[in-house]
Amino acid sequence: MNRISAPTLTLALVLGLAGGAQAQSGTATKKSKATTEASASRQMLSDQAKGLALAADTTETIDANRLGVAARVLTGRADCEFNLSVDVNPLPDKPGYFQVRFKNASYLMVPEETTTGAVKLLERRSGVIWLQIPTKSMLLDGREGRRLVDACTLAEQRAAVNAADAAADSMATPTAVKN
Repeated sequence: MNRISAPTLTLALVLGLAGGAQAQSGTATKKSKATTEASASRQMLSDQAKGLALAADTTETIDANRLGVAARVLTGRADCEFNLSVDVNPLPDKPGYFQVRFKNASYLMVPEETTTGAVKLLERRSGVIWLQIPTKSMLLDGREGRRLVDACTLAEQRAAVNAADAAADSMATPTAVKN
C-alpha cells in the first residue's frame, strides 16, 4: 500500500486549493468580461436607437397638410412676458421646418395639425411646442406640462389685437343722434 506523507498531502492540498482559486478567479474574470461586453452591446444598441430616432425626426417628411399649416406660421421676433423673446424662423433649405430660439436653446420644429385651428410647431425629441393663436403665442414644455414663456406677440398679432380693440372702442362709444 502506498502511503502519502503528511507534508506531501498538505502540499497537494495547498496546490489544489490554489489551482481552484485560480480557476474561480478565471471564471470571475470571464463573467466580468462577459458583463462588460453585454453592457457595451446594450449601450451600442441604445446609441443606435437614439441615432435612428434623431434621423427620423430630422428627416420627417412634410405632407401637404403640414405645409398648409407651415404657411400660417408667423415668423420673426416675438416679444414675450418678462422682457423675454422667442425667434421663429423658417429654414430655407427645408420647407415646412422652423428654427425656434428661446434663451440659449434652439429647436428644430415641424408643424402639426390641430382641431382648434391653432398653429402648432413641435420638436419631438425634446417635446417642446410653439403654440400660436390669433392674439398671442407661447412656448410649452410638453413633457413637463408647463409653459416656458407666455404672452408672446409678433407684429401681426399686435396689429390684430389693436384692430380688435379699436373696433370694440368704436362700438362702445355712442354716437349722437340728430332729430
